[in-house]
Amino acid sequence: MPVEFHHHDLLRLFIEIARYPSFSDAADALNMTKGAISYQIKTLEADLRIPLFRRKPRGVELTREGRHLLASCQSHYQTIETELHMFRGPASRSLTVGVSTYFAAHWLSPRLMSFMQEHPDIRLRIQPMIRLFDLEAQGVDIAIRWGNGNWQDATITAFLPLPAFPVGDARAFQLVKNDGVKNAISKLTLLRDHDDSNAWTDWLNAAGLPHQSRRDTLIIPDPNVRVQAVIDGQGIALMDRLVSRELNDARLFRLSSVELSDYGYFLARPHRKEPSAIVDTFIDWISRQ
Repeated sequence: MPVEFHHHDLLRLFIEIARYPSFSDAADALNMTKGAISYQIKTLEADLRIPLFRRKPRGVELTREGRHLLASCQSHYQTIETELHMFRGPASRSLTVGVSTYFAAHWLSPRLMSFMQEHPDIRLRIQPMIRLFDLEAQGVDIAIRWGNGNWQDATITAFLPLPAFPVGDARAFQLVKNDGVKNAISKLTLLRDHDDSNAWTDWLNAAGLPHQSRRDTLIIPDPNVRVQAVIDGQGIALMDRLVSRELNDARLFRLSSVELSDYGYFLARPHRKEPSAIVDTFIDWISRQ
């Protein structure tokens, strides 16, 4: 008698989680808590009656059964996507753009109507994303990333140069005035966008300041939360002129004239994606904004 399976929805989540070396990394990328990730996997394992992950001190790895299930799920989902694409036919022209909610709200949103008016035949979908990597697995055709463009996992096109500089609240600004940048920076918590970000190292190098390994850093992938954390006095962050409103309202203060001139926003296309006229159309449009 076949075993009744109750959690088909968790299989898609399993595919997403399996791409990360730890439940913590998966939680950050999927905007979930580590506890929620662990609970969902335990639920799936209990229903399947097999262990999918082997828990290790510094992460997790797929078991033999987990690897087999992952390959099977990926194959079947790809088949479904192919069939759906055939059903939709050539008349359905869609484009999914991955972007942080912060950039979408502060720059992209006011310009979207222009794209829709120029290209009414293209169905545009804005996909909010916290961590703009593993693009193909997340189902996006193109993403807008912040940084210096030095990424190997995608085809990168320079798009909107916006130099990055440090910002803080009024207390941090006063500390810089009283103690100087070097001493003040050493006393303030550095807010970073993700674990492997080199942004602060790049800025400290540009400013000629030491950058020994520090424990007083806080990882906040969501730029909305990161900006609010700075306003709330939780640390300092590297931002750009998209925070001009907060600077003008004296909720944020620029802490140094030194900036990372090679930073800004870049268009990232997954390597494995086939060349797409629709993506090219979007690149042409956004480059003119």
